[in-house]
Amino acid sequence: MEKLYVGNLPSTATQESVEALFSQYGPIESVVLIKDRETGLFKGFGFVEFQSKEDANKALELNGKDFEGQQLKVNVARPKNPNRY
Repeated sequence: MEKLYVGNLPSTATQESVEALFSQYGPIESVVLIKDRETGLFKGFGFVEFQSKEDANKALELNGKDFEGQQLKVNVARPKNPNRY
């Protein structure tokens, strides 16, 4: 599996709309949109996990593309930094 970071998502983005966009590139394992722990508000980014690395690499072409009026930032997700708090 391969996880992609998806940034600069509009506040109107939903798990379903992000999944619909990325599923054009192949089967998706999961979509997680990140919310602020205290306010519960969407923070404008999330992660899409593909079943195959090949499909994830194809989806990287969405980087810079328009999605609901915003230019997406799409990169391979980096492992979580255990030193970050």
